[in-house]
Amino acid sequence: MKTIKIFAALLMGLSVAACSGQPSGETLPKEFRSTKAEVDSVSYLIGINFGSWVKNYDFGSDLNYAEVVKGIKDFVAAKGDSRDPEFVKQFKVDPNRMNDLFNNYLEKRHSGVAMMNKQKGEKFLESNGKKDGVVTTGSGLQYKIIEAGNDVKAGPRDTVWVRYKGSLLDGTVFDEVAADADPIRLTLNRVIPGWTEGLQLVGEGGKIDLFIPYELGYGEQGNQAIPGNSTLIFNVEVTKVGKVAEVAEASAE
Repeated sequence: MKTIKIFAALLMGLSVAACSGQPSGETLPKEFRSTKAEVDSVSYLIGINFGSWVKNYDFGSDLNYAEVVKGIKDFVAAKGDSRDPEFVKQFKVDPNRMNDLFNNYLEKRHSGVAMMNKQKGEKFLESNGKKDGVVTTGSGLQYKIIEAGNDVKAGPRDTVWVRYKGSLLDGTVFDEVAADADPIRLTLNRVIPGWTEGLQLVGEGGKIDLFIPYELGYGEQGNQAIPGNSTLIFNVEVTKVGKVAEVAEASAE
């Protein structure tokens, strides 16, 4: 989860922006005023910028946007220099609690999402493991061979060249190397455990579907694109296998 000192950052940005503005309550000379269309466009872009920030920190869809607008209006109407520590005392939230409120909100939200992801993953894997062609290993990894490939298989320290698509259970694609793109090179002891194990199960030129429980993926924390406790689905094509000795020899030449 991202920990943020959010209000201080917002004040810094607004303070910089305010330096070029006209004094509060004054009207610009007519020749310098923007048209309504220009004002509307800039207003909308401010909203997009704010929306990007909300989405980046994953505040969720249950924010009260009426309160968001009220907060913006209260800030704009506030008196004094925004860089003054006394400035924030004009607002209804105790400034000393602002960072804690933000971070506690996000921690609770992310913990709830992680718990739901764990439950959904367990349910999915239980059902998926009963499907034809799906094999469950001792670690909990599930896989299905789509095309077996040849007899050359990677070992745990070997290099593979792959194309793949990675998805969440809801179908969201978080990463992809398209079928018409050049394959990427990976070393199996430097990837998530589900890949280290799974890509040893298919031959060079083969295709495999991997169903990876969160313990073998990105764990309880996840990353920016993958929520915590997420079960992952990868469709992988192994275009080439490079044995450790062969790769080392080629690199030395």
